[in-house]
Amino acid sequence: MPTISAIYLRLPNWIGDVCMSLPTLHTLRNTAIPVTVCARPWARDLLAGFEGLDFVDMKGRWRVDRDAVGNHRKQARHLHARGLLLPNSLSSAMVFKFAGIPSAGYRDGARGLILRWPIDKPAVPMHAVRRWHNVATQALQRWNLPAHPATPDLGPGLKPTRAQRDDAAAALAAAGLTAHDFILIAPTATGLHHGRIKVWPHFDTLTRALQTQGYRVAMCPPPGEVADARQNAPAALCLPPLGLGAFAALTRLASLVVCNDSGVSHLAAASGAKQLTLFGVTHKERTGPWSNSATCLGSAHAWPSPTEVERMVDSLLQC
Repeated sequence: MPTISAIYLRLPNWIGDVCMSLPTLHTLRNTAIPVTVCARPWARDLLAGFEGLDFVDMKGRWRVDRDAVGNHRKQARHLHARGLLLPNSLSSAMVFKFAGIPSAGYRDGARGLILRWPIDKPAVPMHAVRRWHNVATQALQRWNLPAHPATPDLGPGLKPTRAQRDDAAAALAAAGLTAHDFILIAPTATGLHHGRIKVWPHFDTLTRALQTQGYRVAMCPPPGEVADARQNAPAALCLPPLGLGAFAALTRLASLVVCNDSGVSHLAAASGAKQLTLFGVTHKERTGPWSNSATCLGSAHAWPSPTEVERMVDSLLQC
């Protein structure tokens, strides 16, 4: 087998999923083979702290994406590249196939015919982090490359740049806040889960209860969620939106992050922030925060009560 010149990694399309893919990215980089990430444009900022990482924007149109990946491969002169696909879509397999990159990924219907190394899906349900790390380790075995670590790390996976850390600190200063002297809440979550709202309905009650105890409560929603955040927690201090990397850095500056099972939960987990993630419609066993610094409360069948959350917040702040 020729020496592999590069590994092209197709990341998922959601912020939380990209965060849960970071252990896989670290394992691929540990092979010492150059890695090119193919992902939605917003992921550039999130992954800016990874030195020596090439990036190809994915626009979600397979012919456009095929051309982008193919042109990058030719310009970089990666004659013997390999591809790893984390999404299960047929289109992602077609992009790499017709860009001239033989690829590995989970077998899923017709795309198993397109993949050079189709890998059977796990026989039992597993956490998304383990699921993606599993397909990576199996691909590396087929390529005769080491997979280290053999199991995904729980440690922080993100590396904010100095500029991103400075942006987070500046946002705090402008709001009159200081590091580790405020609680960061995220009272929004996009989309539905099997038709059910993914937002805990008591963020306003929690905010006012914490403020009564003397805590400063802030939030920093993205531009498209500012109105919903203000509606769900009108008493919280609302910081101007930040880029993803700066927001990740901001979570590390909070004394505690309280959020739904959403992109914020996974950003905080990837940053190593202390957090409390609230569940009411999703399964923490499959999509919970991948972090030793995270606490989960609730279940896929019932949200925790405001009293339960307030007690847990008090307990975590005393740790």
